[in-house]
Amino acid sequence: MSRVLVASRNPKKLAELHRVLDTAGVSGLTLLSLDDVAPFDEAPETGATFEENALTKARDAFRATGLASVADDSGITVDALNGMPGVLSARWSGAHGDDAANTALLLGQLRDVPDERRGAAFVSACALVSPLGETVVRGEWPGVVAHEPRGAGGFGYDPVFVPIGESRSAAELTREEKDAASHRGRALALLLPALRALV
Repeated sequence: MSRVLVASRNPKKLAELHRVLDTAGVSGLTLLSLDDVAPFDEAPETGATFEENALTKARDAFRATGLASVADDSGITVDALNGMPGVLSARWSGAHGDDAANTALLLGQLRDVPDERRGAAFVSACALVSPLGETVVRGEWPGVVAHEPRGAGGFGYDPVFVPIGESRSAAELTREEKDAASHRGRALALLLPALRALV
């Protein structure tokens, strides 16, 4: 079994990669999270793009552990905010990872924005750094920002993101529906050939 470090402490990201691999029939990889390895210095996410941040995280993890490492940086880009919050999505309200505060601030900023200008996209850049080299891929999931949160599933901005062609928010989709369509699901699918090469 080849071991792959998912450079995250978010169990939902680990579970999502597990499901993508299972669906694609990729076996022979054991996934570890940052909680499974000795602590190491993680560089702050200061990149100007999702790709830069993902690659920095994956390089740090590979350098520290010697394990093939996957990292993702993701967020929401909103047309009416010129692509923001973007790489600042997780700390848009000032506190890192405060989903409720981040979502409330975003909705406040869009309060007077009409439906036709509420276009947005979830973006995920995934990087894999291993002895075989470096791979960086990007997945995008277009949609619109709703006027209020709906649904109890997912995390982050899922309750206020309505994918194109859907009437439900991302937080109202089943896990299987979300995996098949989401930005991270799309990016991870593009990463599959590089992951298969590790087996």
